[in-house]
Amino acid sequence: MIVVMKIGAADEELKHVCKKAEELGFSPHVIYGKERNVIGLVGTGGNREEVFIIEEFEGVDSIVPISKPYKLASREVKRETSIVNIGGVKIGGEELIVMAGPCSVESKEQIVSSARHVKAAGARILRGGAFKPRTSPYSFRGLGEEGLKHLAKARSETGLPIVTEVVNPVDIDIVYKYADAFQVGARNIQNFALLTALGQAKKPVLLKRGMATTIEEFLMAAEYIMSEGNHDVVLCERGIRTFETATRNTLDIACIPVVKAKSHLPIVIDPSHAAGHVQYVPSLSKAAIAAGADGLIIEVHPEPERATSDGAQSLTPNQFAKLMSELKLIAPAVGRKL
Repeated sequence: MIVVMKIGAADEELKHVCKKAEELGFSPHVIYGKERNVIGLVGTGGNREEVFIIEEFEGVDSIVPISKPYKLASREVKRETSIVNIGGVKIGGEELIVMAGPCSVESKEQIVSSARHVKAAGARILRGGAFKPRTSPYSFRGLGEEGLKHLAKARSETGLPIVTEVVNPVDIDIVYKYADAFQVGARNIQNFALLTALGQAKKPVLLKRGMATTIEEFLMAAEYIMSEGNHDVVLCERGIRTFETATRNTLDIACIPVVKAKSHLPIVIDPSHAAGHVQYVPSLSKAAIAAGADGLIIEVHPEPERATSDGAQSLTPNQFAKLMSELKLIAPAVGRKL
């Protein structure tokens, strides 16, 4: 359930509610809105009947039960879309945010070159993997901390914040040291130990949907992170596994309006992993923007034919620049800007 505070309620009144909620056995989570704040009460609580005493507190407007199993991620808790700040770049507002870069960090020269190209074309965040979960144990699995250092160098050269994947809970501290946001890949969406630890890490998380994950399971994974106190979660649809083999995965465009209806968390689309083939990436990118996505995460490599991973779905810098110019024409049609 949530405690809805009155417009203009004082901080002391909010703290009083939180203190009482803790006494009753709940974990209070303050969610700040444009007009008023609400407090999500998470947990079973010692006495759920007594919680309605809070409704009589100064500054409290009402107490509302939440029907969804994902309490903190629900649109019932917060009506307007949340804004997540990644290194000064805000996702979820009027501006569409494009994250771009190679699948894997292969060298300092490669990632710095990539960063310069994608920034010149209009990307706001650099993506690149230092730790890579691969289907085959014999495939390139990243440079580890060396790759993180290269990403940091690219950030210092271009000013672009970086988002990079964390695969193992034991690597959170080292990734935290370098990254502006953690990425949770599709294979780890139900790695609950990892999600719980990221909830305690207090740094934005880009959470990718699993290949066979329902939207409710997707939002419940976000709830794991949020229930630990980290509300800075960006959802990412990257295609689900179906019987179709023409593309790597099947982009679930319907995920965008469904998530928008059910959750206040911003959602971006990964057209590269959905397509698996570079020629389909531009069309899926445009479709995502038209459907209401808050941004895109696109794979771009200076020399895709030499990429250690996902070269077939990576745009060249010229292809990416062309796509960005086309997206700038589409964004205003849906009330956004790029």
